[in-house]
Amino acid sequence: MGNTKGNHLGEFEELTLLTVGALFDEAYGVAVMDEIASRTRRNVNISAVHEVLKRLEKKGFVQSRMGGATNERGGRRKRYFTLTFEGKTALDQSIGLRNELYNAIPKLTFNFSQ
Repeated sequence: MGNTKGNHLGEFEELTLLTVGALFDEAYGVAVMDEIASRTRRNVNISAVHEVLKRLEKKGFVQSRMGGATNERGGRRKRYFTLTFEGKTALDQSIGLRNELYNAIPKLTFNFSQ
């Protein structure tokens, strides 16, 4: 998949995709929300996380599977997400572009006097 407009990663999509990869086999909505909130020190809305996870699945960047029902969830099952090859490729492209741009900043730009 090329990085066309439809497959472009927004900032929150990128954070969510990175978090799904980092959580590996334990990436479900609340865990993703808690991890993003913890690492970014931002309030994160569970509805926004679920919406982004659905959008990432539609793009083919994550896939989901249902876990078993648990008593603490009142018999409801968790939907777990995992990174796909296409998702890893999208992250590689996004992070590669960020690194290229960062490395293109002239070194003298970083000579701040404090």
